[in-house]
This record gives sequence, structure tokens and C-alpha cells, in this order.
Amino acid sequence: MTLAKQNLAFDAQHIWHPYTNLKHPSPVFGVESAEGVYLNLSNGQQVIDGMSSWWSTIHGYNHPVLNEAIQSQIQKMSHVMFGGLTHQPAIDLSQKLIEMTAPELDCVFLADSGSVSVEVALKMALQYWYSLGETNKNKFLTIKNGYHGDTFGAMSVCDPENGMHTMFQGVMPEHIFVSSPTCVNDQDWQDRDIQEFRTSVQANHKNIAAVILEPIVQGTGGMRFYCPEYLRQVRTLCDQYDVLLILDEIATGFGRTGTLFAYEQAQISPDILCVGKALTGGYMSLAATLCTRKIADTVSDFEDGNLMHGPTFMGNPLACAVANASLDILLESDWKSKVQQIETQLIKELTPCKPLTSVSDVRVKGAIGVIELNEPVDMYKVQPRLVELGVWIRPFGKLLYIMPPYIIEEGELTQLTNAMGILAKEL
Repeated sequence: MTLAKQNLAFDAQHIWHPYTNLKHPSPVFGVESAEGVYLNLSNGQQVIDGMSSWWSTIHGYNHPVLNEAIQSQIQKMSHVMFGGLTHQPAIDLSQKLIEMTAPELDCVFLADSGSVSVEVALKMALQYWYSLGETNKNKFLTIKNGYHGDTFGAMSVCDPENGMHTMFQGVMPEHIFVSSPTCVNDQDWQDRDIQEFRTSVQANHKNIAAVILEPIVQGTGGMRFYCPEYLRQVRTLCDQYDVLLILDEIATGFGRTGTLFAYEQAQISPDILCVGKALTGGYMSLAATLCTRKIADTVSDFEDGNLMHGPTFMGNPLACAVANASLDILLESDWKSKVQQIETQLIKELTPCKPLTSVSDVRVKGAIGVIELNEPVDMYKVQPRLVELGVWIRPFGKLLYIMPPYIIEEGELTQLTNAMGILAKEL
């Protein structure tokens, strides 16, 4: 057995990968290096990454500017506690986030993962109402098919039936769920599309601290797209019934849907915003929770005024430094045209898969391409087949989808869409 095979054998026996079974491990492929949109596997193969390492490496791998940001910062300090101390990378990053998001979002909490940013958002909302003496407002309203993370607070606002956390029901707090929106285009909007949500807010607003949603695109809960009008209606109802609005843009933020943030397509702004994933260009784990000055002041004016959260690696200088460089690359590039080009190509090359007997639906939004199949895929067979076709695509359930780096070239994207089409025909 070669060294590479020995290592993979050890991995299969001892190391848990996301959402996997150690007794019957799914296929795992070793990666030796990565460059641009390519992963160089330990078996000598080179594959095009269609997943942006779970939607984060928007500029591709081994980017010289991001490398330099890391190398430069590590000469100064790799980490320092954020309790009682601060540093320029965190200050610069917070300024950038405030400048690029809605004007109402004025305060920043630098978290260390997307799930933690959601936990912080939920705490902010609860502490806001607690500070106002509204202790009865301790529930969250959300839509089904949503996903907000794997920690317990985040799990409690994920889909309670079709999500990944059903076994934890009865342990987590119980919140309020309504059907997810089905209207995809504003021109098809009818008042009935918001009726269930409106009824729930009307009936429960005295107990609802906040609504939490993934705007425009529901990610891991099913790669579902919905129209901006739904989001506008949600904002109006939150204002009418005195409920906060939390938007989870961990997956959609930084250009993925065609606007810098998905909420811009509805021309609204949230009270609390969660961002992560692409924030550092996929280099390090970092996320942020932004809120309005009103929320920050209300929390701060009550008793000792402390927001009760503080991760050890909060505001990590290395992560902040590379995030600053990543945001500069994004904002200085013609990212909007590039995402539009990706969208146009995805529509052209994936639409022919619609008539296939294995296919339930094909949908595209920005740099997101989805083939929804009629049956769940067998990862033990599908993953090696995709690698054989020269691509790295990680399906889940019935979904065969890609969210490639923005730097992908036309031919490289075609290789991804061809592989998706081949697989859909073979299933």
C-alpha cells in the first residue's frame, strides 16, 4: 500500500468528515495542492472545483494577493485576544463591512464561523427585547427549507422536518415555521403568496423577537430561489408588527446572486445581517454579524450593557487581514459582469437537462446552477464518477449543483456543466 493509500485508509477509519458515517465512510479524495479553480489530488488527477470549497473561494485558490496578506500579517501577529484589545485589520474590516452594506447597519460583531454569527444574531434580537422589558418576545419566525448552521441555536431555526437536525427535536427551543415561498418571479406575485406568513405574524407578533431568513436563495435546505417581492412583504410586516428582521447572507453575500448582497434585489435592509463563507475568499474561517445602531444602543443601555458572546478567536488578525484583501479584490474587479456571464452560461448549458427523465427541475440564479433530480444520489457511486469526469462537485440529497469561483473561464465552466449533464443522463 502506497503512503497516500495508507493515509486515506487511516482517514476513513478515524476521521469524521462533514455529515458522514465512520462505520460506512463515503469516498474521500486527498488533495495535494490547489491553484486557480483546480484541485490537484493525491492520486495525480486534477479536477475543476465547482463548489468553491462550499461557496467560499470566490477568487480561486493560491491567490498571490491573498497569500501576501496572510504572509504580511503573520510577521506582525497571527492572533491576539479581542477582549480589551483591538488591531488595525479588525478596524479596517469593520469599516469595509459598514461601507458596503445597508446604511442602517452600523455595528459589527466579528465571529469565527457562520453558525456563530447566527447564534450572535439570535442573541442580539433576544437581548434587544429583554432590554426593553419585552421578555415575552422570545420566539423566532422562519420559513421551512431553511438552513442556518449546525450549532444548537442555529439548528433551532433550520427546517424542523426536512433538515439535517430532526433527531434533536425536543431538545432545541421550538420556534414558528411557515411554508417557504414558491413564487420565483415578481411578475407572478399574488397576495396569497404571503398570506400564511402574514397570518402567523399577526397571531404571534407579541411573542416573536425576530424573523430570520436566507434572502432570495435558500441554500443547504434545498437550493430554492424565491422572488424579491416576498422579502419586501416580510420587511413591511416586520415593521408593522414590531418584529426584527435577521437576514442570513452567509451563502449569498459578496456577489453570489448577482448583487453584492441578495437583499439589495428587494431594495430593503435588515435589522441584523449575518455574513461569512466568501468573506475571506475561502482562506480562513471568519464571519460577522452586523446590526443597526438602534439595536446596539438598546442592548448597551440595559444594566451592564454587555452583548453576551465572545469567542476566543473573535477578530483574529490573520483572518481579518485576508478578509480585507479579499474584499478589495472583489470590489476592484468587474465581479458583477463576471457573475452575469456565469449565469448566462449556466442557463444555456443546464437548461437542456430539463427534459431528462431523472430531472425534476433546473434552476439558475447568479453564479448558482442547480439540477434537482427525482431521486437522491448515491454518493458512493456518484462522487467517484464526477472525479472521473474531471470535476469536483459535491451533490446532496436530490441536488446536483455548482457554485464555482468567479474567476472560472468559459471552458472550465462548460466542463462542469457537461459533467452534470452526463451524470443526469446516467442516473
